Amino acid sequence: MRVITQQTLGGPEVLTIVDAPEPRPLPTDVLVRVKAIGLNPLEARLRAGEFPLIGRPPFILGWDISGVVEEAPQTQTQTQTSPLRPGDEVFGMPLFPRAANAYAEVVSAPALHLVRKPASLSHVEAAALPVVGLTAWQGLVDLGGVTEGDRVLVHGSGGGVGHVAVQIAKALGAHVIATAGASKRKFVEGFGADEVIDYTAVDFTEAVRDIDLVLDTVGGDTVERSLQVLRPGGHLVTAVAEEDMELVARYEAAGMRFSGIAVGPDPVALRGLVELVEQGRLRVHVQETFPFDRVADAHRLLDAGHLQGKLVLTV
Repeated sequence: MRVITQQTLGGPEVLTIVDAPEPRPLPTDVLVRVKAIGLNPLEARLRAGEFPLIGRPPFILGWDISGVVEEAPQTQTQTQTSPLRPGDEVFGMPLFPRAANAYAEVVSAPALHLVRKPASLSHVEAAALPVVGLTAWQGLVDLGGVTEGDRVLVHGSGGGVGHVAVQIAKALGAHVIATAGASKRKFVEGFGADEVIDYTAVDFTEAVRDIDLVLDTVGGDTVERSLQVLRPGGHLVTAVAEEDMELVARYEAAGMRFSGIAVGPDPVALRGLVELVEQGRLRVHVQETFPFDRVADAHRLLDAGHLQGKLVLTV
């Protein structure tokens, strides 16, 4: 099989395609013939050495996959744990934050980290969903406990996590306010946001009040300034801010809650995402696809930032 690896840290040019043996699945793993691979900004940071999550090179990046099961557990106990069978179309985010080696034509992954792909999603769309979908779900549902009637503010609503978070919050019955640049207004409105604030023209702290939950995908001073728009007892959940105990203390002193998302594999949440997809209440936007051998071009676009939705490699 072919894999995309790197021997050193650096720009997109360090990504190289090489031949490698197919992985040998553990007894509770499935072997997946990959059809599409979702790309995430974190992977560009790892490639460049900005964030040492999986150690030093050589390594293989990637977590978001969609494909077809080639091998599955066979014993009775294992099949009770995993109903997956050869030929099943599956998707998921295996092993995060450990290396999943997903920039590859074949991936071995824990069966519990994958679910069957809904027929209404292409492999490209399915590969785009796991990291952003699980981040949004765990932020809004598991940490945030969003319920009907809550006022939710989503920062960075035009990006991968943000546009999915808008839809999940709407599905939970929230009134959703989104921040986005003027060029993404129609894009974000198309996903159901009740209000869109152009952060380049309007200070969101002067435009909104009494927010129950802020979901942040931007970081920086946006996190600190969001304290001004929360209602008493409100909650900020961030997907990107580095741990800042001084900032946590400030939120707590003001009677607010502050949480950071440490996204992880979650078959229950994945099935929740599938249910929303099948109900027609959730879709993922893919800005552009790239063939496997153009991964460096895809990473150049990741480095440029300001994406609408996701980038996907096709295999």
